[in-house]
Amino acid sequence: RGRPEKVRTQNREPSRTPSLFSKPHSFSFTTIARTFSSSSPPIITLLSTSYPLILLQFCKTPFSNQLNSQSTMADEAKAKGNAAFSAGDYTTAIKHFSDAIALAPTNHVLYSNRSAAYASLQKYADALNDAKKTVELKPDWSKGYSRLGAAHLGLTQYQDAIVAYKKGLDFDPNNDALKSGLADAESAAASSSRSRAAPQSANPFADSFSGPEMWAKLTADPSTRPFLQQPDFVKMMQDIQKNPSNLNLYLKDQRVMQALGVLLNVKFMSPNAGEDMDIPETEAESPPPPPPEKKPTTNNAPVEERTREPEPEPMEVPEEEKERKAQALKEKELGNAAYKKKDFETAIAHYTKAIELYDEDISFITNRAAVYLEMGKYEDCIKDCDKAVERGRELRSDYKMVARALTRKGSALVKMAKTSKDYEPAIETFQKALTEHRNPDTLKKLNEAEKAKKDLEQQEYFDPKLADEAREKGNECFKEQKYPDAIKHYTEAIKRNPKDHKAYSNRAACYTKLGAMPEGLKDAEKCIELDPAFAKGYTRKGAIQFFMKEYEKALETYQEGLKYDSKNQELLDGIRRCVEQMNKASRGDLSPEELKERQAKAMHDPEVQNILSDPVMRQVLQDIQEDPKAAQEHMKNPMVMNKIQKLVNAGIIQVR
Repeated sequence: RGRPEKVRTQNREPSRTPSLFSKPHSFSFTTIARTFSSSSPPIITLLSTSYPLILLQFCKTPFSNQLNSQSTMADEAKAKGNAAFSAGDYTTAIKHFSDAIALAPTNHVLYSNRSAAYASLQKYADALNDAKKTVELKPDWSKGYSRLGAAHLGLTQYQDAIVAYKKGLDFDPNNDALKSGLADAESAAASSSRSRAAPQSANPFADSFSGPEMWAKLTADPSTRPFLQQPDFVKMMQDIQKNPSNLNLYLKDQRVMQALGVLLNVKFMSPNAGEDMDIPETEAESPPPPPPEKKPTTNNAPVEERTREPEPEPMEVPEEEKERKAQALKEKELGNAAYKKKDFETAIAHYTKAIELYDEDISFITNRAAVYLEMGKYEDCIKDCDKAVERGRELRSDYKMVARALTRKGSALVKMAKTSKDYEPAIETFQKALTEHRNPDTLKKLNEAEKAKKDLEQQEYFDPKLADEAREKGNECFKEQKYPDAIKHYTEAIKRNPKDHKAYSNRAACYTKLGAMPEGLKDAEKCIELDPAFAKGYTRKGAIQFFMKEYEKALETYQEGLKYDSKNQELLDGIRRCVEQMNKASRGDLSPEELKERQAKAMHDPEVQNILSDPVMRQVLQDIQEDPKAAQEHMKNPMVMNKIQKLVNAGIIQVR
């Protein structure tokens, strides 16, 4: 009724509850009840029961269930740690392994795996402690000694590393990892002895790693920029910057080689070049190659002290998981074979089975998405692509695989698009794919989607009736000399009906009134292109050319228009004005300023430049100047006569 009575342990039977009554306790009844699982009987039914019996009733089943739950939770934490380690996120891996150790403190595999993670972060002292704990818990396990040797080697304790590797070989004489580690330790010990007698040689690449320029170059280059987000790579580069002699310790890391190539402005051939080829959109792909191994390094070890960095052993993977993965890969191969035969239903069945067996390879999901895309089941394809992207993020999969899933999703969205707005999610998806990995095929699909969207927008906006209304509004504004407003209406008319040649003609007239000659010329040419028989198009173009003082071109335009309308007065007047201006130049009636301006303009004409640079024509001009009779002979040649007339019209030659 009042405060719960504290549990009294005097005169109790220790044989019944030895774990709770071996020492006096002061836990309240509420505290004890809260400690146990919900599977225990309700407290209210136990109020009249003696405390020992209450405790016994609480303890009948929950503890065993709790132990099973802890074991499951430890396995889950271990699996998360393995995934983080495989992705190169060693800090997260350590956190998960530590959580697993808290739940299963006697599991030697957990200490072994955490030791490998510490070694990958160059925390060799912590790696050594975990390796010692591993050997303590499982003295006959050879991998524990491999961890122990790697930690000693990282701390440059070469003799201790040799002892550890040899001890491991006593339990497993055929273990390749132990043999390799022993060879590395012995080689490092020998190199260390030699380095004491011989000074280190200067590193020829030292200047490349000095100063802030190194980070600027690595940030600017797209091939090395992602590496700067990886803590282990940054630590390696900082170590090299402090001591360039340590470069040799990291040359096996492909990221360091890539960075060195960027800094030296050279390209090193990758040993795996050509293996990671992109697979076409309609073909089922293989899983991406594993990421480069991240090898532990030491901070202050001399170059000659070691020939190879200690590598963490592969994470402890249950045999059952290995078998499931192997079966999943077989199912995938069967799916690929069925896909090539166009047996899509069978392919889907195999890929689905592979996903059920092993869900840590998103290529199974993207392959099934490819089949759905081929079958026209676009919604199923999109669901699989979303699932692949989400799972890929969890597993920290290769960016190329995530980009491939996004590209495939974009392709499905394009297939489903019926309106211009339907292309927007597809375009957005392609853009996301390009941020993951810039692939030419994805870029091509993006450009095609944007073009299709634009074309469809024009089709959806097409309305000849509204185009005519907009053109009439433009005509009213033109009459009121509101040329900018008229241009807006004519532009709207063109959007509503891109084939309306009259709208282009009228807008060209507006541009002419506003002095925007280049824009007006483009509209006039478009008008002629849409309707070559429309005489107004030629008068618009000819007038603009005349105002630009390109009289010969204007004359040609007017003459071209007369082919379709030989009696058009505007065209005839245009020809008259052009001839008058050209004759004015040939007679020498131009002022010095006008003549100079026309000659300067003519000199920019490629045709005039070709005539003046032609040796034959230069000789002809010289003959005309020196011998009038020779001029008459030359003028009999039609080709020469046309070129002479061109120069006369341009004001280069004057006839007096």
